[in-house]
Amino acid sequence: MNWKEASLDYKNYLLIERGLSINSVANYSLDIHKLINYLEENNISISPIKISSEILQQFIFEVAKSLNPRSQSRLISGLKSFFDFLIFEGYREHNPMEIIESPKVGRKLPDVLSLAEIDKMIFNIDLSSAQGERNKAIIETLYSCGLRVSELLDLKISDLFFKEGFIKVTGKGDKQRFVPISDTTQDYITEYLQNSRNHNAIHPKASDIVFLNRRGKSLTRAMIFTIVRNLAKQAGIHKKTSPHTFRHSFATHLLENGADLRAIQLMLGHESITTTEIYMHVDKSHLKQVIHSFHPRSNY
Repeated sequence: MNWKEASLDYKNYLLIERGLSINSVANYSLDIHKLINYLEENNISISPIKISSEILQQFIFEVAKSLNPRSQSRLISGLKSFFDFLIFEGYREHNPMEIIESPKVGRKLPDVLSLAEIDKMIFNIDLSSAQGERNKAIIETLYSCGLRVSELLDLKISDLFFKEGFIKVTGKGDKQRFVPISDTTQDYITEYLQNSRNHNAIHPKASDIVFLNRRGKSLTRAMIFTIVRNLAKQAGIHKKTSPHTFRHSFATHLLENGADLRAIQLMLGHESITTTEIYMHVDKSHLKQVIHSFHPRSNY
């Protein structure tokens, strides 16, 4: 088995058997291509079945010079997963990445926007422009429903259950969940669908997609990032702002206002509650209020 065959088999395994998103698969594949490029540049001719821990250690050492600890850790994790796959398929008996330790990295706390900052961004949307109503609906949906970018892009008209007050969201691994949607956000989406969206010629393949570009096709991740960053800049917000920032803000604001962590986990589509618990570290001020309000010793 050569590197090209191993890489392709691994990619298919991630897509079909593990059900990972195209973006996740691309990131895993990039790890392998980095290793392949290193081997070629250094004239090292060895198969993925025979490669040793020593060669991999040298590769990590060379690549690590240009990566921060978090990126190094992700690269090591990705390669460990690749060699675990080869063991699973019976090509290797041992994982050569086992003795290579990842650098210790602290848990990165997400940036969060205040409600005033979000309102300011929405206020700066030019509703007289052709895409104004769409952009307003996009920001409101990201914040009000806590969606990932991929989930927003894949949102379909047939996923909108406004009468019941929910939208159906397809998350990582094609797992579906129902997320509550406010009346206000429903109104913004409805206005966009009935006004701006219907005035454009819509590509047949995108007929059921909610948010479209001016050519009637699905939006790209890059376009959503551009919309968000431009609005943040116009609003004078200097925090690192991306579409994911609204997801963080959604979870943090719910927690600060007393929402149950388990309910937030379900709405975000997190498999593990530990992933959701990161929001416990963003702002601890509300925890003091809980103690003062409910603990029997708080008045002593």
